[in-house]
Amino acid sequence: MKKGKKTLINSILILFVLSFFITPMGHFGKVLLNRFFASSPPIIEVSQREKITDYDWKLKDAEWNFFNFERSKGNVIFINLWASWRLPSEAELASIQDMYDRYKGQMDFYIITNENRPPVEEFMDKKGFTFPVTYLIIGEKTPIDPDTVPASYLIDKSGNIVIYKKKIADWSNEKVYALLDALIEE
Repeated sequence: MKKGKKTLINSILILFVLSFFITPMGHFGKVLLNRFFASSPPIIEVSQREKITDYDWKLKDAEWNFFNFERSKGNVIFINLWASWRLPSEAELASIQDMYDRYKGQMDFYIITNENRPPVEEFMDKKGFTFPVTYLIIGEKTPIDPDTVPASYLIDKSGNIVIYKKKIADWSNEKVYALLDALIEE
């Protein structure tokens, strides 16, 4: 009897673990785990900050119109490089949406992907994200490294990179909000 109960418990545990790999519940569970383990991004010490000096960078907006990053010179800028097919990107975008809802109109947001429009638009609709999507033009010069996904940058009005975070972070927290309030006030 005791051996049968142990076998049943082990079988249930194995099925639970397998569900993370073969069911939609698994995808949702992995996104939640990524969000749970995401931490607040580290702020770069003032003496260690690099500065963006060249804002001449062509991008495409959500309507597929070309524009130049130079329009953001002198503003607080948040840049996130993401891909709809990358689970860590999906996990991070919920906190970016919260930050966007709180600060839209006060700073510039560049949520950048190098994908085509149809899968991105489908992803945005499915997840309910409303932040503006920006499309990378592959081969165009950039003031940042576009090859690491996900990765994020927070840039002050003078062009200093205040935060650089590879992988995911929790952008919806009081530490980040206090920093943004101070940068916007400068």
